[in-house]
Amino acid sequence: MTTPDAKPTLAVGFGCRQGCEAPVLLQLLEQSLLARRIDLASIAGLASIDGKRHEPGLIELARHLQLPLVFFEAAALQPYEPRLSHRSSLAFARTGCHGVAESAALALAEQLGQAPASLLISRQKHPQATFALAWTGQNP
Repeated sequence: MTTPDAKPTLAVGFGCRQGCEAPVLLQLLEQSLLARRIDLASIAGLASIDGKRHEPGLIELARHLQLPLVFFEAAALQPYEPRLSHRSSLAFARTGCHGVAESAALALAEQLGQAPASLLISRQKHPQATFALAWTGQNP
């Protein structure tokens, strides 16, 4: 349970095509945060689906930002489906999850913040990747 003074926990979720490079992911992240005036330093971690565990771009980005990178199994992301802003049947066919970026962001925010999470930035799409930001605690 969060206290009224608790800092928000911000978690990023990514979905990406195989071979998506770290600079593409970083640009998507920075553009999305800039549009909402959110400081990159306030991000607590990055997340994706376990099928992306060996994606060099995600690994390189986490290293560059010095943030933890957490991967969730599709079954762990499935309960978030009713809270997604967009449900992709293509993503479900490929991953077993209707929305990787949003589900992963929600799952990580709840894991780190130990409280229910909400989407602060819904799915942002790039030709090679998707991004979402979830938070717990007071509105950032």
